[in-house]
Amino acid sequence: MDEFVKNKLLEWQLSELEERFEANKVTEESLFFLTENDITELLPEVGLRARFRHRLEQFKNEQNKRQETPEFYAQVSLSGSSKGKRQSDLHGESSERQPPTKRQRDSVKETRILSEVKHIMKEVKDHINDKEQLGAFIKNKISDLETDKRELVGVFGRTGAGKSSLINAIINEMNLLPTGPTSACTTVMIKVEANTRSSKYEAEIEFIKKEEWDDELWSLKKLKEADDDYQSLDEKLSALYGEERKDKSPETLMEPKYFKNIPEFLKSKKKSLECDTAQELSQRLCIYTKPEDGKRAHQWFWPLVKCVTVRVPHNELLQHVTLMDLPGNGDCNKSRSEMWKQIVGDCSTVWIVAEIKRAASETDAWEILKSGLIGNGGQCQQIHFICSMSDPADDRVTKNKEAKEKVMNKFHTVNKTLSEQFSDKDFKVFTVSAQEVLKRKRVKDDDNEIPKLQDFLQNLNECHSETDIYVTGAYGILSLIEGARCRNEGVGKADGVCEALEKNMTEQLDQVKKAVEKAIKDFEQCLTEGVKNSQTSEEKLKTFLDSDGNTIVFKQLQAVVRKNGIHKPKNGEEINLNTMLASCLTDSIDKKFRKTFPNDVKSRYFNGVISRFSLDTKPLIQENLDVKLQLIFLQTEEERIKAKLNKIILKEKKVIYNSLTETIMESMQKGYDAAKKISGKDALENMRNTLETHVSSNRNMYENAKKTMLEKMDELKTTICKELKETMEHSIKLSFKADVCLLPDVSEHLKTVQPFYDEVKKREREMPAQ
Repeated sequence: MDEFVKNKLLEWQLSELEERFEANKVTEESLFFLTENDITELLPEVGLRARFRHRLEQFKNEQNKRQETPEFYAQVSLSGSSKGKRQSDLHGESSERQPPTKRQRDSVKETRILSEVKHIMKEVKDHINDKEQLGAFIKNKISDLETDKRELVGVFGRTGAGKSSLINAIINEMNLLPTGPTSACTTVMIKVEANTRSSKYEAEIEFIKKEEWDDELWSLKKLKEADDDYQSLDEKLSALYGEERKDKSPETLMEPKYFKNIPEFLKSKKKSLECDTAQELSQRLCIYTKPEDGKRAHQWFWPLVKCVTVRVPHNELLQHVTLMDLPGNGDCNKSRSEMWKQIVGDCSTVWIVAEIKRAASETDAWEILKSGLIGNGGQCQQIHFICSMSDPADDRVTKNKEAKEKVMNKFHTVNKTLSEQFSDKDFKVFTVSAQEVLKRKRVKDDDNEIPKLQDFLQNLNECHSETDIYVTGAYGILSLIEGARCRNEGVGKADGVCEALEKNMTEQLDQVKKAVEKAIKDFEQCLTEGVKNSQTSEEKLKTFLDSDGNTIVFKQLQAVVRKNGIHKPKNGEEINLNTMLASCLTDSIDKKFRKTFPNDVKSRYFNGVISRFSLDTKPLIQENLDVKLQLIFLQTEEERIKAKLNKIILKEKKVIYNSLTETIMESMQKGYDAAKKISGKDALENMRNTLETHVSSNRNMYENAKKTMLEKMDELKTTICKELKETMEHSIKLSFKADVCLLPDVSEHLKTVQPFYDEVKKREREMPAQ
């Protein structure tokens, strides 16, 4: 059952009620809003009911008093609730908190508002008859209110740069992720997010498929000891099997006895861990993430792990944000590599962590900016370069300033395309000392900018307030119900309103369609020019292939063709023949693509035609007050469908852009396959000739890539217009033309939610421009 409710019943000496409360799904959220009828239904015995009611009233009074005191706000600062603060004290992890922001001080109020509105909507939903068309529509709308919008912040940097310490310090969890020097750089991705289900520290471990591990074992037999991939794979085998790996066949190494401690791997299931403290979870996770120097274990399971999700209780900074601790992208496992690329492309913010002493020259730190997944191929809105290990010193402020200037100068030269896309307000440099925070020392923003990063996360949470989204949607649905109920009673007949709405919708849809078609036409012109310039891409390939022939070049080319054109050397930049060949096309559209699909928070796609879409309900409300409530619902529907479309476009624009390189890769596949088979004398020269011949005989691949991208753009146009038309048509029809059906009186509920909705709208108006 709900851990908070269970603890409260124990504290109130009412543990005998646990089964009843669990059966009725009483949670921390609903406990505060139990009505007198609810309590009577739960507790028919007068004596028990009196005891419980007395305890609940005491609890409510205590919470109200605490909310009015500064001490209460200090306790909810970073842990998210007073409960989280008390728990950390019990584990010896209490600390000086940073001063709370206004939004943090309002968090308890917002939680109560959200709980109250959810309680109202549940009650309304229970009284709606879904046998009628309108009733079913309303029930679906209420269900759709439940969303979990999360921002993904990707944290990159080489092992030892201080990523784990940084995450621990920012979310105020000293012992969550293992820190310190490590003996192995692993490929394990770690998600850190809020635990909204219980007060436990939890982890969910996702493994690679056993078939993939079998493939990796067999691939070792094809590699030579000097190859980067051989060294990496042998390190994995050493971790999992120890000395037993030697002279064993792949079939033997796949025997169940080696996986008896992780049966989930063989069953293709996820493994779950649950602990009372962060430190306990960290210790149990060690064998699945990375070994610390000097730490021994019979087996390390990190070679089999695809991703670990860590869930932290009572942490306000993680409510709508996921921090993703990401390793380098040189893994030979296909599913891990694909997941890495997917996550990087989904990051709305990228944090690049490098030790301050060599931040501007750290190759690994800058590598991510050249991946192609940060700009048009992803959805990154902001890049933060974080200079870690800024040690206390008399001249620290000066040194921090110098480091920032060097990093900014490097950014403007390392990737010209990115520096054009990300202005100085989108690319920021921070200097931090995580150790100061973890040692509970007081920090100042000008010396140590971890508080600024915490504020940034808090602002991300504010932009995705579940309360605001839910309240807006609930207000619209309640307006629809009350308006429809009045229409059933013969009030609010406005036939002309429907005609006006449908006319406005047709005109607006036409504007959207024209804007997308213009973008498609512009892209076609750009890509036509790109196809003409394909020779420039082939010259880049030839320059790479004609490098002086030596052992290193030969081994690199072998690795490139073995991995279908992509190879990340252990030391050095990634080699990608596919992006090399596609560059004539991507270069031709980059500028236009950024303008059409900006990654900013306003998401003004296609020059803002989606955001401008409107049924123009305001003047209709003034002229038709008797159907005001239905029109208010349509206003909220407009907001909802535009938000949905922005999400669809953000996802599809990555697919559209990356289709150019993916089509080239598909066209090159036969060339790579042929080159893989080459060995013996003159192998290097024969591999070069094979690739060059394949390219010269397949020049139609550029035209095919252009065609594929334009087809995907046309599919996006169809999706946008269909979603807008069908959603708004259906909403208009059910708002004004649905058959009469029995609906509950929600007038009082509407009055309750109205001030919450007004506050949301006021906050939106006052929000500073981005």
